[in-house]
Amino acid sequence: MPTNKEKLSILSEMISFAKIDNKIKESEYDFLFSVAQQLEVSKKTFDSLFNTDVEHVIPKSQSDRLVQFNRLVLLMNVDENQEPNEVKRIYDIGLKMGLPPGAIQQVLTIMHKYPSKIVPPNMLIAIFKAHYN
Repeated sequence: MPTNKEKLSILSEMISFAKIDNKIKESEYDFLFSVAQQLEVSKKTFDSLFNTDVEHVIPKSQSDRLVQFNRLVLLMNVDENQEPNEVKRIYDIGLKMGLPPGAIQQVLTIMHKYPSKIVPPNMLIAIFKAHYN
């Protein structure tokens, strides 16, 4: 389980990503809050992250980075409206986390083949595994 600092960083990064179009839709807020609940972050603390800067911490393990990247992909698609600046931003975030550029691009391309653009976990893992070998 991530530390409290890591949890707040995860949520802060996701909130920042959701704000890319200068507004947070209800579906995005609900998704973000569900992640906060999974991470056992209180609603009060979660809501405070919308107005507070938090130190960014890159997840330590590769699996945690993949989970965070997947959360961001899900968040991007939760409102069923993908903007080019969101795709660029998610690509850049993946690079900063140390994920392989080819794998990031492959996920962003292949997601359109799945209902609600949700790439199955086994496919996501296979894509990244192939790029690490």
